Amino acid sequence: MRLTRILLCTALLAARLPALAAPASAPAAAPIPIAAFAGEDQYSLPRLAPDGKHIAITVRMPGGERPVPVVMVYSLPDLKVEGAIRLSAFEVPLDCRWVSNKRLVIARGMELGSREKPISTGELLATDYNGQKQEYLHGYRMFEQSSRSNRYPSDEAYGYIEDTTSSYNDHVFVTSRLWGANRTLLYDIDTRNAVRKLIATLPVRGLGFLIQHDGKPRFAHGTDEDNYALLFRRDDASGAWNKVEADVERYVPIGFSADDTRFAALYSKSGEPDALIREDLATGARTTLYTDPEAEPAGLLYGAGSGVPFGARAGLGAARAVYFDEGSEDARLHKLLSQQFPGAWVSFHSFSQDGRLVLFGVASDRDPGSYYLFNKDTGKADLLFSAMEGIDPERMAQRRPISFRSRDGVTLHGFLTAPAAAPGVKLPMVLLPHGGPHNVADDWFFDTDAQFLASRGYAVLQVNFRGSDGRGPNFMRAGYRQWGGKIQDDLVDGVRWAIGQGTVDPQRICVVGASFGGYAALMLAAREPDIFRCAVGYAGVYDLNLMEKTDEVKSDVRFLAQLRRYIGTDKAELDRFSPALLAAKIKAPVLLVHGGKDKRAPLNQAEAMRDALVKAGHPPEWFLAPNESHGFYDTRNVTEFYQRLEAFLAKNIGH
Repeated sequence: MRLTRILLCTALLAARLPALAAPASAPAAAPIPIAAFAGEDQYSLPRLAPDGKHIAITVRMPGGERPVPVVMVYSLPDLKVEGAIRLSAFEVPLDCRWVSNKRLVIARGMELGSREKPISTGELLATDYNGQKQEYLHGYRMFEQSSRSNRYPSDEAYGYIEDTTSSYNDHVFVTSRLWGANRTLLYDIDTRNAVRKLIATLPVRGLGFLIQHDGKPRFAHGTDEDNYALLFRRDDASGAWNKVEADVERYVPIGFSADDTRFAALYSKSGEPDALIREDLATGARTTLYTDPEAEPAGLLYGAGSGVPFGARAGLGAARAVYFDEGSEDARLHKLLSQQFPGAWVSFHSFSQDGRLVLFGVASDRDPGSYYLFNKDTGKADLLFSAMEGIDPERMAQRRPISFRSRDGVTLHGFLTAPAAAPGVKLPMVLLPHGGPHNVADDWFFDTDAQFLASRGYAVLQVNFRGSDGRGPNFMRAGYRQWGGKIQDDLVDGVRWAIGQGTVDPQRICVVGASFGGYAALMLAAREPDIFRCAVGYAGVYDLNLMEKTDEVKSDVRFLAQLRRYIGTDKAELDRFSPALLAAKIKAPVLLVHGGKDKRAPLNQAEAMRDALVKAGHPPEWFLAPNESHGFYDTRNVTEFYQRLEAFLAKNIGH
């Protein structure tokens, strides 16, 4: 752990930022060790206490074969350890909130694999920052673990932290989403004794609430059984929750002004990228804060004490701030801090209750990120934590934003991450399709896989094909039932664009992907045998006919409805878009990597692909980690994956 102080009124640092490239005559540096890439972000979910005297942050600590996430609490500014809250095996903190200067609420989740977000267990735990006076607030183990088990039965529901009261009075708002009933509840829970007060109830499953600063719930949002958006608004006079029948594609309130008279919302009239609007609660008058015909805001900037953003991160290319009121105190501070970190993005994470202390992060395409504490009174900022200590940003490659036109005239965007090359030298290239494919997109920030491959001498191409997130509902829907069609066309068009730039060797191109990216890798190997010299599928799906047969899909009618929109139900189309049924067309060497406990892409998917390749007389290389899920956590397995990937690429498209 390092501590560096920054004084904003002097010539400042640019901590952990890339330096100028070394002269061409400089001796070649030793390869960056795989261990630098195999470790996950060590620090995440930083939260500043209301009085600014402590910080809670999730730290991945050594724990056998895999790092174990622990909520650590440090005093400020000396970073003395004051508490450590460790969850059960394979559990992770999904959220962590201060509800007073002394007390925290932690939401529990379960890890499904490194290529999939953890899922909520629905359990909430309150604790003093030193780990004492723990209280089980909500979950299916209420009877066993709560002091209120004589009063409240075990919850057959998922619990989510909605908000903390503005007075930080040890209370927390909790949404309880019932498992088997069409009902959602909102509680105000005293975290000191787990006593609940029911605030709202709606006869709809799976809703979330947007709460005003005065503690009144105003909006409830979610989806119906067919997974289409729902929005309700509470009427003050009657107390009734009325369904909002908006004549627009998307309308999602996201936060209230400090005085609760206005709120911000994401708004798309007819499927174009979301705009950000501000609406008067009483009159309905609207002001547009941000709009871009090509992309939604990629991130929103919030100041102290308000749920209406003061700025946004532009949705395409390198990180760039757009301020809605450049004269506001928050915008001026963000601009001042950003000037000290050229080429990086500054994000505000939390504030002390009086607004004098700001916990902010700095990250870039080459830097996985660091956290700082800024004191407005002294003008000083202290470096607290750096996410991946093994990464030297000066040795990472630039992620260059790109754009090109698809064969049918759609403008597509992406990134090219490439090491330096001597004039006239053409690099081997790896196409790296992202997962999802929907509600996911590649962005400009540090990408571990891309940087690992670039460190081994490969140019890395990433394309946000149609169906990707961030460009509005119409662009998302353009990828539905096109998994094996236009999405693959977009990826191929990206490769042809890269070849046309003259810096890529067209005879040395491989495709590597995880989850949907693994599907795309094998689909492209079957469709384009003359382009790709090898293919790597990691935690992929390879037979679309099997997707509805997983326990995860069969148990969730909303997931099933959405999946059918994604891939359809036409058997001939599913066959035509399934790599496992196209194995005879694959000529390039294949590496298949999978976890034996994967529930999102069950092992039978990888086995079907392997068996089909064997039957076609083209057996793949095979790496099965029996105890892993949808992506690997164990350091040993992550390391072995990168070792195998490095050797496989070197053999097929290496120097």
